[in-house]
Amino acid sequence: MKAMTPTFIESTPILHDADALRWRAGEEGYLFFRGLLSHDDVLRVRGDMLRVVEDFGWRMPGRDILDSTVDVAAINEVPPAAMRTDIGVSIEAYYAVQKLESLHRLPHHRALISLYETLFGGNVLVHPRHIARMITSHKSMVPTPPHQDFPLIQGTDQTWTCWIPLGDCPTEMGGLAVLRASHHKGYLPIEQAKGAGQIAAQLCPGEEQWVTGDYRCGDVLTFPSFTVHKGMFSRFKDRVRLSLDVRYQPADQEVEEKSLRPHCDLTWEQIYADWKNEDLKYYWQMQKLAMSPWDEKLLQPSRRIC
Repeated sequence: MKAMTPTFIESTPILHDADALRWRAGEEGYLFFRGLLSHDDVLRVRGDMLRVVEDFGWRMPGRDILDSTVDVAAINEVPPAAMRTDIGVSIEAYYAVQKLESLHRLPHHRALISLYETLFGGNVLVHPRHIARMITSHKSMVPTPPHQDFPLIQGTDQTWTCWIPLGDCPTEMGGLAVLRASHHKGYLPIEQAKGAGQIAAQLCPGEEQWVTGDYRCGDVLTFPSFTVHKGMFSRFKDRVRLSLDVRYQPADQEVEEKSLRPHCDLTWEQIYADWKNEDLKYYWQMQKLAMSPWDEKLLQPSRRIC
């Protein structure tokens, strides 16, 4: 197997150049930005999520509120049936995280909206279905397998995923890797797999040009929904790795209805119950959206001819 490419190509210097961004994205299948978000905005969400970890008794005592060290024995006391294995913590803890106003506010950061306005050349729909990853070393956890987001999101194929590490995330902590230029192949047949999404894209021999790197607080990785990506193993068994998956698309293109639901069994009313502000509640209902049907066939395993 080929060696892992050590670093992403940084696109911060072309942040405001629409043509250059589209060309780079077309060539590479991703865009990576250093320091796009302020530390304060990112660490606010990190702190709120770690308070949830502490409330459930999984943080090592006596640590700074932003320290992600966890009590491995305590987290492993959670029965596998009570875990969100696509997230890394229990179902109940994830409910608490999904109720955090700060988690839902960060995806609307002006720097992110501006990026996608430039990339799309028009108005942006921020999917309200935000996914918080809280990757622990719980015995039931496995890294996210190589996959495309399109069969899991559907709607327009112009939907982009934005991966935001909530704090520094060196390669040893198990961040995200992308398969360079894999979006050129369009939709790839899937097979069942363990890990988040429970599917894997079928890859052919030679499709091994994985790209990853060290993430710093404020960095952003984004890619279209046909780009193959995967989670990496963490060498830090006593740390929880915190990140957000957020989706953006041109507002005038189709969206599938599931993308407008919470990423858990709570209702929006339950999520909003303790929020201090009203501006982001049901914001997508203010936009005239075109809906597309769900295609279950995209999640049926089939054989790829290499």
